Amino acid sequence: MTAQTEETVAPDLLYSEAEDDLRSAVRSLLADRSDAPTVIARIESDTPYDRQLWKALGADIGAAGLLVPEKLGGQGASHREAAVVLEELGRSVAPAPYLTSAVVATETLLALGSEDGPVAELLGELAAGRKVAVLAVPFPAAPENSSAAEAVTGTLDGTVTAVADAAAADVLLVPTTDGLYAVEADAPGVTVEPLVPLDQTRPLATVTLTAAAGTRLADAEAARPAVRRGLLAGAGLLASEQLGLAEWCLTETVRYTRERHQFNRPIGSFQALKHRMAQLWLEVVSARAAARNAADALASGSPDTPLAVSVAQAYCSKVAVHAAEECIQLHGGIGMTWEHPAHLYLKRAKADAIAYGTAGSHREAIAELMELPAP
Repeated sequence: MTAQTEETVAPDLLYSEAEDDLRSAVRSLLADRSDAPTVIARIESDTPYDRQLWKALGADIGAAGLLVPEKLGGQGASHREAAVVLEELGRSVAPAPYLTSAVVATETLLALGSEDGPVAELLGELAAGRKVAVLAVPFPAAPENSSAAEAVTGTLDGTVTAVADAAAADVLLVPTTDGLYAVEADAPGVTVEPLVPLDQTRPLATVTLTAAAGTRLADAEAARPAVRRGLLAGAGLLASEQLGLAEWCLTETVRYTRERHQFNRPIGSFQALKHRMAQLWLEVVSARAAARNAADALASGSPDTPLAVSVAQAYCSKVAVHAAEECIQLHGGIGMTWEHPAHLYLKRAKADAIAYGTAGSHREAIAELMELPAP
């Protein structure tokens, strides 16, 4: 028998004291600035994003710079802390461009490895919460390179649809066949046309570039793995958002079934409903393990990160949708009303289920990574 030369280190799925403190700060802020009536009022308006909320979350709390090293103006934290923020954003379905800017765009820039020049300057702006950047790829794009435009003599031309949070972006990171470019969202030749999304708390838009000027951040050889890394981090931490969403749905459903009475009994005391909520609790606990494992793998740079991310997405997508569906059904008539926030969670869960790769595509990735027959 060959002696084992490498010791396998088990992932740490528990929350640290610092992570719990961060959770408390973010939850308090969102309870004050992004409760359900506020979110519903915002999606009914022409400005779903609250700039003051983003300033408080990104700059005052420092959440926008969690992944950015201190020498570049960030907090020097890790994906574990960013995952905690996303759990809370999932619990409140707040319309904030955190996943797209502070995770996907930031991780893409960090993967370029530049400590000076336009990349470092842009990272400093993002970390300080002064700018929002969005990677100009379709929201359903899987963790792989996606060229959205053609670069010709220093200008960009092309169209990319279903770009999440493009309406909130100050800078668009545009992957092309020639490399990665940074384009100001209000520059001449850039058109951002809002779409009508299922999830109104995370608006989508079509981005059209017509001879738009951009700053080249990296050539194609460096850009491709950087974009893949950004989308991988997005898929991995999206699981934490789905976890927070599912936890809210379960908590609110249990609370409601304790208060709602039929036949002089709380409906939560009926055995059939107990079984449904117990099953959902088991799914949420399992989703927490999968999401935390993905965040820990990203934070530690584990070689199994792609596998951990695909496992988390393949499982958490299903759990979030199931939790939201149960929330609406077990709330009865009020769950079907516009005024109750349950519909916001179902829409977010459905939209998240196809973001950064569907559950099916992640199952295929698991089979490939483990050299198993395709599902």
